Amino acid sequence: MNRNLKVTTLLSLVFASALLAIGQAQAPSPAESRIQREVRHELLMLPYFGVFDNIEYSVQGDTVTLLGAVTRPVLKSDAENVVKHIEGVSHVVNKIDVLPPSPSDDQIRRALFRVIYGDPGLEKYALGVQKPIRIIVNMGHVSLEGVVDSEGDKNLAGIRAKTVPGTFEVTNNLRVVPS
Repeated sequence: MNRNLKVTTLLSLVFASALLAIGQAQAPSPAESRIQREVRHELLMLPYFGVFDNIEYSVQGDTVTLLGAVTRPVLKSDAENVVKHIEGVSHVVNKIDVLPPSPSDDQIRRALFRVIYGDPGLEKYALGVQKPIRIIVNMGHVSLEGVVDSEGDKNLAGIRAKTVPGTFEVTNNLRVVPS
């Protein structure tokens, strides 16, 4: 009985420690929250950042990691430069991929833009400067990134993307975030 109590107590302590670690991982410090807001703002203000680019980031302490894919090499370096100058950021890890130039990919991008943002069910996402559905094309492989309001919109965007000739595959990474 005494041994069972010790094992139960030990397991409870391990479980509580794990929950505490998870809680700390999910709740950024006030400094990290401020850095996250500033990074988002600076990235959205980049002059060449468009619907065919996707830049994501993570903040851990004073380190910002940039991820994603862009169509212009200057956008990769611009993103790193603006983030470097944010107060409280001392390290920037730039893992942004620059997509290779390709006239066929450019044609697919334009066609995807028309079928997705021209669809009556998705035209609400065409409003505003920064489009929430990002269209990434790499050698005919399509990835939809960003956010939509419903699972139906996510599925509709994926279905519309699959109708574009020249695409080899469509990966629908859209996240549903109800407004």
